[in-house]
Amino acid sequence: MRKSAFAVLILVILGNIAFWALWNRPVDERSWAGAITGVAYTPFHSDKSPSKGDKASADDIEKDMDALDGAVKAVRTYSTTDGSEMVAAIAGKHGLPVTAGAWTTGKPEIDEPELAGLIKLARANSNVRRVLVGNEAILRADLTVPQAIDYIKRVKKKVNVPVSIAEPWHVWLKHPELVEAVDFLAVHLLPYWEGVPVDQSVDYAMFRFNELKQKYPNKHILIGEIGWPADGPWRRGAEASQVNQAKFIRNFLNVAAQNKLDYFIMEAFDQPWKREIEGTAGTSWGLWDYQRNPKFPMIGGVHEIRNWEIKCATAVALGFLPLVFFLWRRSDLKIGGQIFYGGLIQAVASVLVFTVSAASAAGLALTTEIAWGLLIFCQLVLFAVMLIDGMELTEVVWQHKFKRKFVPCSAAPLPNAAKVSIHVPCYNEPPHMVMQTLDALARLDYPNYEVLLLDNNTKDPAVWRPIEEYCKKLGPKFRFFHLDNWPGFKAGALNFGLAQTAPDAEHIAVIDSDYQVHPDWLKATIPHFNRPEVGFVQSPQDYREWEHDLFQRMTNWEYAGFFHIGMIQRNERNAIIQHGTMTIIRKSALEKVGRWGEWCITEDADLGLRLFEHGYEAVYMPESYGKGLVPDSFSAYKTQRFRWAYGAVQILKHHWRQLSPGAKELTAGQKYHFITGWLPWFADAAHMVFGIAGILWSIGLMAFPKYFEFPPNVFMIPTLSVFAFKVGASLWLYEARVKCGFWDKVGAAVAGMALTHTVGRAMWLGMFTSGRPFVRTPKCENQPALMQAFLMAREELVLLVSLWGAALAIVMVFGHENRDAFMWSGLLVVQSLPYLAAFITALINVFPTIGFGKSKPETTDDTVSAGAGD
Repeated sequence: MRKSAFAVLILVILGNIAFWALWNRPVDERSWAGAITGVAYTPFHSDKSPSKGDKASADDIEKDMDALDGAVKAVRTYSTTDGSEMVAAIAGKHGLPVTAGAWTTGKPEIDEPELAGLIKLARANSNVRRVLVGNEAILRADLTVPQAIDYIKRVKKKVNVPVSIAEPWHVWLKHPELVEAVDFLAVHLLPYWEGVPVDQSVDYAMFRFNELKQKYPNKHILIGEIGWPADGPWRRGAEASQVNQAKFIRNFLNVAAQNKLDYFIMEAFDQPWKREIEGTAGTSWGLWDYQRNPKFPMIGGVHEIRNWEIKCATAVALGFLPLVFFLWRRSDLKIGGQIFYGGLIQAVASVLVFTVSAASAAGLALTTEIAWGLLIFCQLVLFAVMLIDGMELTEVVWQHKFKRKFVPCSAAPLPNAAKVSIHVPCYNEPPHMVMQTLDALARLDYPNYEVLLLDNNTKDPAVWRPIEEYCKKLGPKFRFFHLDNWPGFKAGALNFGLAQTAPDAEHIAVIDSDYQVHPDWLKATIPHFNRPEVGFVQSPQDYREWEHDLFQRMTNWEYAGFFHIGMIQRNERNAIIQHGTMTIIRKSALEKVGRWGEWCITEDADLGLRLFEHGYEAVYMPESYGKGLVPDSFSAYKTQRFRWAYGAVQILKHHWRQLSPGAKELTAGQKYHFITGWLPWFADAAHMVFGIAGILWSIGLMAFPKYFEFPPNVFMIPTLSVFAFKVGASLWLYEARVKCGFWDKVGAAVAGMALTHTVGRAMWLGMFTSGRPFVRTPKCENQPALMQAFLMAREELVLLVSLWGAALAIVMVFGHENRDAFMWSGLLVVQSLPYLAAFITALINVFPTIGFGKSKPETTDDTVSAGAGD
């Protein structure tokens, strides 16, 4: 590794470490050096749950009391039938007083054993100093106030310790009769659930405490629960975080000491089982985590991520080998590019470490575990796409020079120049358009060529006979063939043409029937075949007559991005995609690899890959030598892209052995481009799943809140960031390579995004079907313009409305108290953008006042399954 690359390696790693350190700067809060008066305690470890009928074990309780010994002065329990009845005796060994509780629900079969156990505990254990006959049972409406008073009176008759019930502050304010019945008030003060910002929360708790004290001056007030969760959703202004938990606890402990308060911190240990009833927040109120490790120090700085140094080191290690490999192999890049992409590698590694560590939380519901597994997998796909896009951006912006740059030949061709047979497949095309294509071919400045017009399966003689007569007028160079009921689509017609080609022809050129070529096309390109290793020469697809139609303008620039960005970069590794127009193939190579593949609906890309597998090189010249017509309609635009995407899956399934690691037919660079070039289309397929899953998950959040919770920001924020990166990278690439204005760049981005659903659907069908599927073009020409737009984007509109409806419903149901609801709704809206782009593109297509009117002749798109055109 060169010194400069080594310097970049050190700089990127140090930058990642600095980011982790900056993100986890210690926050200094008011310290606490004393013991805690009391903690609420539930004796369940991460492998047990009372909701499943589990009972706590004496060994677990003993371990917990050892952990609490010396740190707290008392504990509070909640039940007398789930194993908690053993706490008092074990706590007594450690000199810990207990406030024992019974879990009451208003059901005699549950309440009677609980109350009997509570009485028994108070009589048998001298360290049981107080008892509680329920916990928020009135709040939950499990008990009425008269029922609660009855329970209180019954227990008071049989124990010699103070008796009460634990309820939030507002229950006590509302029911003075309940206050009269108890020996003391056990009040819950939990500002987080009320949406109070953490900076105001201790003051708020004290305000509520003093409110009760002022109203009931003769009653002792025990704060039965007070605390803050380390994780969970935003509730209005309340944010659950590790730093905020430490801030609240440490501030409250100091205030409590100053005011000599009687309290229990909620709670001793994190309880993963509570996720099922209280979501993420319910699991993370503990001062110790579920593994019984302290979550934050009481003195000194507090970090948001505990042990962040270990996670940082893991992230650096995870990205180290890819970073070294990149710097070792890409010395051709400028220093700026090495830093940019190296930083991207380390950033992806850091986010993955953070995501996986967050997903390792205990106590996840089954639905959440499944969702997290899928989300992690999908995030891997998203980051893979981002790294691929990032590599393309890096190469475009920071590449020193091109290794394989081919320039047109300017010398006049010799009279004995190699003969070229130009094949023009045609299906049901307007005769005047095809005649213009033939006229352009007749003007070629090349001495030795022939033209074969291959009309494939056109039924109406009135369409194909004028072209046949026109070929006769152009002279013997032009030959016309009409094929009825011919199989194999475009590939079948081209294979027929290959059999009819002049024996002395050395090269086969193919153009679509709407292309008007430049006179210099053959003269500028054929000399590249002087090198015997060249199998084909490709010029970009280019278009005409789009300037005065906004829809066509958008699609033109969307196409231009691939030919001026992607193809140029692929050419550097001899890995371009062959296209079925503006391409010239060495005839002997075409015959050697088995002619055109009639099994594949993208026969051109398949042929190019087979030529690479046989060791041939490709030449790509970005200069335009022919211009065709962009699709007239959004439906035709979608159908064309569907065919390309479906064909890509066919090719991957057919050539997977040659694309596999260890296969020798293709170079590493060729494998890289053919796999990664189509991977973003698989991401479009995943986008379909994301959208549908987002709708279903939203329904689950509203209908089954016990089993569904909002995905954490650790997933939502990276997903939104990847989307933003893709948009930014696309605009940056266009700025570097595609010479168009800013709004043309935006239009191209909208047009490309509008195809997301079409591509995704094609990829799913391609994965699970074989053979070309029938693709229907909407027959909506006689409908009003607005109806045409709805028909052309009808599937996208259904998903758009569903996602927007889900986002709105989530905000209406949860937005008043949960800021995560807005994040989730924002994610749903971002997921809807490709569907919105599709509808906008359809509207632009059908309204002449938007599209500036039509300016090109009608053409037939490639949706009919028997056709030979593009």
